[in-house]
Amino acid sequence: MSYAIRTAEAGDVPAIAEIYRESVLHGVASYEIEPPTLEEMHNRFSAITAAGYPYIAAVDMGGTVLGYAYASAFRTRPAYRWLVEDSIYLAPEARGRGIGGALLSELITRCTVLGFRQMVAVIGGAHPASVAVHRAAGFDHGGLMKATGFKHGRWLDTTIMQRALGEGAGTDPEPDVPLTGAKS
Repeated sequence: MSYAIRTAEAGDVPAIAEIYRESVLHGVASYEIEPPTLEEMHNRFSAITAAGYPYIAAVDMGGTVLGYAYASAFRTRPAYRWLVEDSIYLAPEARGRGIGGALLSELITRCTVLGFRQMVAVIGGAHPASVAVHRAAGFDHGGLMKATGFKHGRWLDTTIMQRALGEGAGTDPEPDVPLTGAKS
């Protein structure tokens, strides 16, 4: 399957909403129970991109969105401004083809360029494929929170993984450098 990764656009949101809808209804990555409306997905896309965080899409040669990924604030307290959380969702037909890893790699690159120092993954359902993609991208296991969600008639665990970006904690950040996407 040939594909390209590019910056997501507002016109991608209907396809993004459909991918997320499928994940909400059938998967465990998201702990939402009801899929958000298209309007809500537009609002979420706008909020993330307006704050300057990277939001990317994998598209096939015909322009069909196969998956998407974005980074956003892990927490909004000022001391967390060097940390981002990643999110990756794939259409069913795109799974198992390396697209998730490619999206994550590009997201890591973009967040590093923006000056972020750490990335965390909060993996709903402790899904083995998501854990493997993150491990392959250099993430370390940060913890397992047991029975954090109840969905599809069962309790779900959440895996936390983390990796350094750029200099990580090797040097102190320059306090006067404003990070795109990290509003204090």
